[in-house]
Amino acid sequence: MMKVQWVRALIGVTVLMGLWGVDGQAADKSDQGPVKPEQNWQVGFTPSYSSGKFGTDTTSTFFYAPLSIRRMFKDGDVTLVIPFVTATTDGRTTLVGGNATRIDDNGGSNSGTGGGGGTDDDGGCSGKGSTVSGKDRVCGLTTRNAGQKVTTSGLGDIILKGRYYVVEEKDYMPLIAMTGRMKLPTASASQGLGTGAFDYGAGVEISKMLGEKWIAFLDGGYNVIGDPEGINFQNQHWYDVGAGYYFTRDVLVSAYYEEYRAILRGFVNARDIFLAANYTASAAWRFSGGVTLGLSDGAPDFALTVGTSYRF
Repeated sequence: MMKVQWVRALIGVTVLMGLWGVDGQAADKSDQGPVKPEQNWQVGFTPSYSSGKFGTDTTSTFFYAPLSIRRMFKDGDVTLVIPFVTATTDGRTTLVGGNATRIDDNGGSNSGTGGGGGTDDDGGCSGKGSTVSGKDRVCGLTTRNAGQKVTTSGLGDIILKGRYYVVEEKDYMPLIAMTGRMKLPTASASQGLGTGAFDYGAGVEISKMLGEKWIAFLDGGYNVIGDPEGINFQNQHWYDVGAGYYFTRDVLVSAYYEEYRAILRGFVNARDIFLAANYTASAAWRFSGGVTLGLSDGAPDFALTVGTSYRF
């Protein structure tokens, strides 16, 4: 039993993508489960690069580099995520809680991989010829034209999130945790780095060791997406399901499927497969890497992530 509990504390993947998730991204599998009493803090850095058209006719790229500071308790944890962002986009796609997402509402989506319906994107933008707060808005929340890609960098949206364990894993019972998060609008919307609105959400994480080598997990949640002036977003439900395998007690590989509801009506949901590897170098240091492969127009074509964290 002690061995299972020790292995359980090492579970998962430090990489967060997504969406998302999220933040809004998939749950952090490596940090689930009670921690050693002497390890109350964790500092992590998990930069990622993503590229895709997201249902438009223009490729956007995002470099997302979050620094996380986590305080761990007996029955849960609280984490502050402070990201630096570089985005190359025409404004139709931006970051929502760390996930690249299309935000212009130009009448529907492409019907490419993953389906979704709607009308084909004609390359225009919802705000073209309109005025919001006395300023012309062409693409998304920026003043760019469709296809006019600009590279901008700056502070992303700061995220505060927490986790509380409601059921401890033992025998046939899985580990169950309730989660909550809030996104603060610290990123510049006019520079294509965010939406300029508050988001908040709640979710649940469920995981279970299957023998000594395998772990299965299922996470899901619901995000309330704030509306910038002039754009109406719909709220977002999301989930991921997958499994991992320990080649050794320190090396875990995992794969899971993720889906996030599109925040604009008529557009295809973001669906992807995430493949990851996690290495626990010591009681303090952890390293990880992952690849995301998009399955729908709402997801990036691909994303690459590396990560490291230090506990003390």
